[in-house]
Amino acid sequence: MSHHPDALGTRHAVGVFLVFAGAYFLSTLIRAVTATLSPVLSTELDLSSSDLGLLAGGYFLGFALTQLPMGRWLDRYGPRQVVLAFLTVAVVGCLAFAMANGLSVLLLARVITGMGVSACLMAPLTGYRRWLTPATQMRANAWMLMTGSLGMVAATLPVQWLMPWVGWRGLFVGMAGCLLVSMAAIAWLAPAWRRTSAAHETQATPVGYAEVWRHPYFQQMWPLGFINYGGMVAMQTLWAGPWMVQVAGYSPEQASAGLFGVNLAMLGAFSLWGWINPGLNRRGIAPETHMLWGVPVSLLLLAAIAALGEQAGWLWWAAYCVTCTVLAQAQPAVALALPPQAAGRALSAFNLAIFSGVFVVQWGFGLVVDGFAALGWNGAARFQGAVAVFATACLAAYVLFWHRVQQTVARGR
Repeated sequence: MSHHPDALGTRHAVGVFLVFAGAYFLSTLIRAVTATLSPVLSTELDLSSSDLGLLAGGYFLGFALTQLPMGRWLDRYGPRQVVLAFLTVAVVGCLAFAMANGLSVLLLARVITGMGVSACLMAPLTGYRRWLTPATQMRANAWMLMTGSLGMVAATLPVQWLMPWVGWRGLFVGMAGCLLVSMAAIAWLAPAWRRTSAAHETQATPVGYAEVWRHPYFQQMWPLGFINYGGMVAMQTLWAGPWMVQVAGYSPEQASAGLFGVNLAMLGAFSLWGWINPGLNRRGIAPETHMLWGVPVSLLLLAAIAALGEQAGWLWWAAYCVTCTVLAQAQPAVALALPPQAAGRALSAFNLAIFSGVFVVQWGFGLVVDGFAALGWNGAARFQGAVAVFATACLAAYVLFWHRVQQTVARGR
């Protein structure tokens, strides 16, 4: 594959990666920090559990609202302009959260913040489609996700250490300040954007999201993104903790430590993918090949978690989440399958599939747990049953993926 005319030199590419990674680190820190702050917010502002759930959902609502228009803006205006405009909104959201005195303002601030940080991954991935070689794109994607895992780790114990010194309001003011520093770095280092860089690209420009959705490669990949990868994020960020407490018998403190371990394991996995992806790419091993072999391992681990019940502690969940990291390669692979000037739309459409899956599985898993409770199942059994239902859905998505890959291979012959 030939290099794109906008490809960057190594030193400039490293600098660009670092400034965008810094912004993405802050976005995942801001996403995860409300879980750590929930006891303080509950006490100080008299919030119920449903209020805290609404706050968590507000972030993802803001995030989802921007995905499709953002994809068009990224293709038209480029990563630098879009992410700087969005981060300005995030700064306002953080400051509004710091000054809030009730649920309505907190919720509005979280929606605004979610909208503001929603470009922090899509913007650099859109840029990498032009600025980096295909092998380096896969590495950069993995290391961006590693940086995101680091942000989620930083939102746990480090935030708890800072709280006695600055308080939760000071923490959000500080994060707004960090976002401003990140914006200055991006404005300084991120390259300018040309709407089209070659005449032949202009002729191939897709009209819109319909072409992205109908693309055979997108159709092949999105079920895994929606159910398997979105579901893994739902487990990691919501249901693994209640499983540890209600099934494995952990104390809340032990469950927090277990989730810390899961996030550290994810960080290590994404780091490893970043190192090995260029070599796999050079050998011509496509991302779908990794998934054909890797996803069944995650399915076996899910089945084991459901069967073991109280014996399935945090290490089992860490192993399951780590094996699912093979699915993170689907997103940059989708972008590579479409023309460079459609990268923003391809990435945003796939991101919407993932985050829709997170929402559906988070909500659906709870509905299934409650359904089994209505049938008289005990606490452990209803969670085990819900994991079994989720594993069955993941298996169905994998079978559909396998079938479409076989169709592609057959057409290639």
